[in-house]
Amino acid sequence: MTHNVLVMPGDGIGPEIINEAVKVLQACNDKFGLGLSVDSALLGGAAIDATGGPLPEETLSKAKACDAILLGAVGGPKWDGLEMAIRPEKGLLGIRSELGLFGNLRPAILYPQLADASSLKPEIVSGLDILIVRELTGGIYFGQPRGIRTLENGERQGYNTYVYSESEIRRIGKVAFEAARARNGKLCSVDKANVLEVTVLWREIMDDMAKDYPDVELSHMYVDNAAMQLVRAPKQFDVMVTGNMFGDILSDAAAMLTGSIGMLPSASLDVTGKGMYEPCHGSAPDIAGQGKANPLATILSAAMMLRYSLNEGAAADAIEAAVSVVLDQGLRTADIASNGCQTVNTETMGEAVVSALLNG
Repeated sequence: MTHNVLVMPGDGIGPEIINEAVKVLQACNDKFGLGLSVDSALLGGAAIDATGGPLPEETLSKAKACDAILLGAVGGPKWDGLEMAIRPEKGLLGIRSELGLFGNLRPAILYPQLADASSLKPEIVSGLDILIVRELTGGIYFGQPRGIRTLENGERQGYNTYVYSESEIRRIGKVAFEAARARNGKLCSVDKANVLEVTVLWREIMDDMAKDYPDVELSHMYVDNAAMQLVRAPKQFDVMVTGNMFGDILSDAAAMLTGSIGMLPSASLDVTGKGMYEPCHGSAPDIAGQGKANPLATILSAAMMLRYSLNEGAAADAIEAAVSVVLDQGLRTADIASNGCQTVNTETMGEAVVSALLNG
């Protein structure tokens, strides 16, 4: 059996971190006989430079035909002056929409070796293991109408529409309830139902769905309180589910609890389980080409890809174990550096994971 994987390096540090993740995948392929076939395509700023648009038709065709996608990162100040419709981020939003990648899974897991790297006290974050389930193809990022208009008095006004249909809420709710059922049976739904009607509907539907999951304890929390609780007592959470915008913000906050956003993978899934996998961090153009980027989030995203879309759980476990071994060895990139550890560059970190994988 062949697994067809599409790699999209993207912009900034994207090509550097993808390069290391591909090395790890190739090592997995050699060790486990996975039958991986890897192709590449352009997305974001790199696609704009080459074709004039952030999501070329060739890329979209390859994305639709493959079994899973591994993405680096997109965007950077080089393209900030372009019209909104053709900026790099539009390529990312476009491929999510075209492929129906509605369910975003963002685990925030603190490796015990990195407890001192968190911005919070070790006793608050030690043992942290949260899964944030974010709706990815609806909400205010996609709602219409949207734009910038000039009013009769000559003043400019920007406007966006925050909208969710019942089917969209139930679809992401199912992902979240089932994830909670498979973990510790606790689900916190995050909304702003005291202000926003769209999240009043969100809360009503989550309550209705809870009847079908008697083994899952459902709670609700306003997003402002959720942000506070994440930095006050994060271990109270198991699975969190929320809309696109709130999830975007909360998942980055949760990332820093683990020591660095450079450690966190993510998965974006369609209804069949096909997905696009990417690190939670951005393209970091300020360090691009300097060998400072942490490839571990991308390597762990490759592990998620093997587990969720390619059904290669043993290989995924092996990658995650190899990352833990490397951290035990005291190797750190600059973002997770600490006293007594060896600071290494992007390539050395990737090669260390390959070595630990092959020797594990």
